[in-house]
Amino acid sequence: MGFAIAKIFIAAGIISLASYLSGKLPHVAGFIVALPLTTLLALLFSYAEYQSPETSIAFARNVFMAIPASLLFFVPFLLAGLLHLTFWQCYISGLGLLTVGYFGYQYLTGLLS
Repeated sequence: MGFAIAKIFIAAGIISLASYLSGKLPHVAGFIVALPLTTLLALLFSYAEYQSPETSIAFARNVFMAIPASLLFFVPFLLAGLLHLTFWQCYISGLGLLTVGYFGYQYLTGLLS
């Protein structure tokens, strides 16, 4: 139980730091969020909890394959100036593209299994 609580506090601390920095130093916050911190922590926590190299390696491979699909979320933000999109239009359409990306990811992982 203590390990689960520690994981929550570590993850929450990183998210809180990035959120705080986004208003003061957006370039630093963007870099922190762009780092695969979630992946680094999740892999470390998963290995610490299950002690299975095979599971951790499979997990890392799946993360690698999911990254291109997850980047679809940011496409509307990149086009916001050109298309005159508001934050919410970018956010909602990004979620839509992320959903499409997820199904593409599922399809590709099915082919590769």
